[in-house]
Order: sequence, then C-alpha cells, then structure tokens
Amino acid sequence: MDTEAQHTERDRSSTPSDSGDVPHVAEASEETEERSRSVFAWLVDRLPGGGLTLTFLLCIGALLLVSAFVVQPFQIPSGSMEPAFRSGDRVLVNKLAYRFGSEPQRGDAVVFDGRGYFGEADYIKRVVGTGGDRVVCCDKRGRVEVNGEPIDEPYLYPGDVASRVPFDVVVPEDSLFLLGDHRSDSRDSRDHLGQPGGGMIPVDAVIGRADWIAWPVGRWTSLERPDSYARVPAPGGAHG
Repeated sequence: MDTEAQHTERDRSSTPSDSGDVPHVAEASEETEERSRSVFAWLVDRLPGGGLTLTFLLCIGALLLVSAFVVQPFQIPSGSMEPAFRSGDRVLVNKLAYRFGSEPQRGDAVVFDGRGYFGEADYIKRVVGTGGDRVVCCDKRGRVEVNGEPIDEPYLYPGDVASRVPFDVVVPEDSLFLLGDHRSDSRDSRDHLGQPGGGMIPVDAVIGRADWIAWPVGRWTSLERPDSYARVPAPGGAHG
C-alpha cells in the first residue's frame, strides 16, 4: 500500500503545475494575434472599399518590388530590333541576370539607360562586343568580325547587311559595343563612333537582359542567346 501511494504521489508531481509558463506563453500569443487583427481592422475601416482595396494595394506593392529588383516590363519603342522584337512588343527584362558577378555576354539583347550616351531614354540593343574585344566590319563576305572571328548573324532583318558603315574599334573594359538587329533602321554604337565614349555603353548602364516576350499573347516566347558567338576567342587570341 505504501508503495502504491508513493507511485501515485510521484505521478502527480510530474504533471505541469497551474503556475507554469505555458499559460503565459498562450496569453502572449493571443495578445499578439489580437493586436494584429486590430491593426488589420483599423486599416480596413479607414480605406474606401475596405478589405478589397487593402488587398489591391498589397498586390501593387508586391508588383513594384518585383519590378524594382527582379523583372521589369519594357515596351519595344521602334523596329530597330526586328525581326526578334517588333514595335509594341512587351518584353520582360531579367534584372538579376547580371547580378552576383555575371556580366553581359556577346549575343545578349539588353535594355540599358542611354542617358548621356544614346539619348534621354531606355534602349534595347544586342551586345556584339564586350570589354577588350576588337570589333571590325566588314570582312570580304560582309560579316562583322569579333577578335578575328567572322560572325554569322541569323537574327539580322531580312535583306539587311551587317553594316553599311565600316568600323574598327576596340571595346574599353567594362563597356559594350551594341548594334540593332535591323541594321538599316537602327541608331546604335555605329552612330556615335566619333563622339566621347566612341559609342560604347558602360556595363553599369545596363538594366537587364530581355529574356521573354510577354505581349501580345501570340508572341509569347522565351529568348535564347544565339550561338553565333560561341567560337569567338577571348581578347588576345585565347578561346573563351
């Protein structure tokens, strides 16, 4: 009997007492939840349209954050990049493409801030030369050469030649030589060769890479870097 009594007392002592911390934690959690509900209710009561307006504002805020740091829509303003991009197309610009140590590559279609270089606007052009590259036009077959390697450009507008303006330039470090795909209808690095900067765009001016055509619906597609530049050697002759 004594043994059973001892066991009973021991079992009772192992259960949490009424004066433990658990009820206090629960009360704190309930107070926090109640406070959150109060703030939400306060906002809903003061906004025209109530909860629907608040939801709309939260969605707009999320879109602005995405546009500022991840993906930004851009409307093609002209036919200078046809046939890949038509005037009026909406493209989605990947703003993370050149973060974390990555840089624009030959063949990329990039959107950049042209203020002080091309004009007071954002532009989209194709990267033909990067820092250290020697870009020449044209060879005997009318092609652009990069570091001595002729480039077949499948994205050129039908009937266009690589360039009617001859050039022979070396791209400064941290800069880009950019051309439109519709060469006969594009104002690009060729038009600024004799100006300060020689028509080059600093890498820092690049907003991002055009990775998708999002509109019109029938034009929806993801964009790939053309393999035309795969055999171009690095500046100095060594293949990259």
